[in-house]
Amino acid sequence: MSHRIYRTAFGDVYPLYVAKAERKGRTQAEVDEVVAWLTGFDAAALRAHLEAGTTFEEFFAAAELNPNASLITGTVCGVRVQEVEDPLMRQIRYLDKLVDELAKGRPMEKILRS
Repeated sequence: MSHRIYRTAFGDVYPLYVAKAERKGRTQAEVDEVVAWLTGFDAAALRAHLEAGTTFEEFFAAAELNPNASLITGTVCGVRVQEVEDPLMRQIRYLDKLVDELAKGRPMEKILRS
């Protein structure tokens, strides 16, 4: 079963991540930093994906997931991130969780599992 989010353009959701962070006093640069940490995309690669209309499926297929991503635990929308079976959905939830932690004011070094 393919979830609708897989076919959704990352660029359609990205501004929502930024808005959520900014509402809580964080910056777009910090959102970009957590995206880069998780996916390995530098600023130019991130911009290219946003401009190309890359879907979440394509976005994570091209990503080099951080080896520490498995340290991301907790719940997003009532779902335990570490218990999500589908690998793509788990990666999307990892990103959701990182943005949540950013918006909740967690220190960047804790968010980036360093």
